[in-house]
Amino acid sequence: MHRAIIASLLAVLVATPPVLVPAPAEAVTVNIQIGTNVSGGRSISCEEGRRRLRNRGFRDVRAIDCRGRFFVYRAWRGGSRFEIAINRHTGRVVDVRRLRR
Repeated sequence: MHRAIIASLLAVLVATPPVLVPAPAEAVTVNIQIGTNVSGGRSISCEEGRRRLRNRGFRDVRAIDCRGRFFVYRAWRGGSRFEIAINRHTGRVVDVRRLRR
């Protein structure tokens, strides 16, 4: 009887796949702090803002005001005219307003 139990335990151990041990985790250091500018701290130019809007599907992009903290443009998209404000320090669109024809 002991032989039958031992034989069945060995059969179960042979049939069971080995347990995989997870790889040890590695520490990753991310050096981003509050207020960090992800664009490398470089401001964009007025022409760069115009280029970014054209790349996002706007056409006939005209700079209205490229002084101060925000660049303001007017452009067409899909048959409608828009006024768009871009943050000069981050290059992100911060406001989009649809204008009447």
